[in-house]
Amino acid sequence: MMRRVLTFIMAGGKGERLWPLTKDRTKPAVPFGGIYRIIDFSLSNCINSGLRRVYILTQYKSASLHRHIRLGWNILASELGEYIELLPAQQRVGETWYLGTADAIFQNVYALEMDKPDEVLILSGDHIYRMNYYSMIDFHRDTEADLTVGVVEVPKENSRSLGVVQVDGDCLVTGFEEKPALPKTIPGKPDTIYASRGIYVFDSKILLQELQDDSRRKDSSHDFGKDIIPRMIRKGMRISAYNFLDKRSGCPAYWRDIGTISAYYEANLDLVQVDPVFNLYDREWPLRTYQEQCPPAKTVFAGEEITGRVGLVLDSLVSGGCIVSGGRVQRSVLAPQVRVNSYSQISDSILMEGVNVGRYAKIKNAIIDKDVNIPQGMVIGYDAQEDRKRFFVTDNGIVVVAKGTEIK
Repeated sequence: MMRRVLTFIMAGGKGERLWPLTKDRTKPAVPFGGIYRIIDFSLSNCINSGLRRVYILTQYKSASLHRHIRLGWNILASELGEYIELLPAQQRVGETWYLGTADAIFQNVYALEMDKPDEVLILSGDHIYRMNYYSMIDFHRDTEADLTVGVVEVPKENSRSLGVVQVDGDCLVTGFEEKPALPKTIPGKPDTIYASRGIYVFDSKILLQELQDDSRRKDSSHDFGKDIIPRMIRKGMRISAYNFLDKRSGCPAYWRDIGTISAYYEANLDLVQVDPVFNLYDREWPLRTYQEQCPPAKTVFAGEEITGRVGLVLDSLVSGGCIVSGGRVQRSVLAPQVRVNSYSQISDSILMEGVNVGRYAKIKNAIIDKDVNIPQGMVIGYDAQEDRKRFFVTDNGIVVVAKGTEIK
């Protein structure tokens, strides 16, 4: 049944609001939750949903993403017609790179013509959530829609950063606005809007027609939200809205667009809660990724309480290869191969792979990207004015130390 569906994952975004984490990598390749990359969540959803024909469209600073996919996602049987394939921008239909989400699909229209799917599932590769796409595809078929848009209920005050979907009483889409100041709310819920999740199910023939039409328009930005969907609405085509709900509670399901440093930081630290909303430990819906061979994490110097030299980890995620050697880690996320040396203190922070924290260092409310050496006695996150002289600091005080930064 699911072999009739072809999946495209959009993974070429610059992620400018996530800078400097995107200084050297595309947004879907940004590490998350210690051992994962952001794109792992969309890919895991595909595998767990039985979708085994997946194209990943890449463009911006994609080297680390390509390496991650090659090493960690070469898991399907090509002889059975299954694949996860990378499609970098290649100027196949002209002299431009991908101009927008719709243009990215159009430039790879040969994949549609070659695979001949009944439906096409289009995903964003930069969101954190767990979803069985099979349910949305079934909904699309049952409603006999030309297009189904995945939506989630959010407070209307968040509209300025989202695409807002307007629906009628039958959950048919009647309008689509990008980041409106005065959004139209859900019928019967005056304080709530439907936000587009960047997930679309198209009838394959309809998609092909709309892409060809859009490619000829000089006034188009070649984007699904800005151009394709509003045009389909004006044509009177049947567009359904699929409400993403938690089946157990009936409440809006967990979905995070971690497009800003603050959202990224908060989503990571959500994971260290006693009972996090997003559960990494659900064995019925495993999350896959590429993991290097690392020894177990360990703490040392537990016997020197009097001197304060104790390897201690509280309410944190600690990945393989980490050594907490006489330092204290609390409410933090440690990626593989992090070393925290004696008498140092880490709290409410995210430390990525290969970070070394020198003795007596103090770090809080910070994101330390890969391969950074924190010198002995360094203090980060306690004085925003001093931090801004050397690092990027958000308006709400989160300090970001870019990948490979040399601190003297």
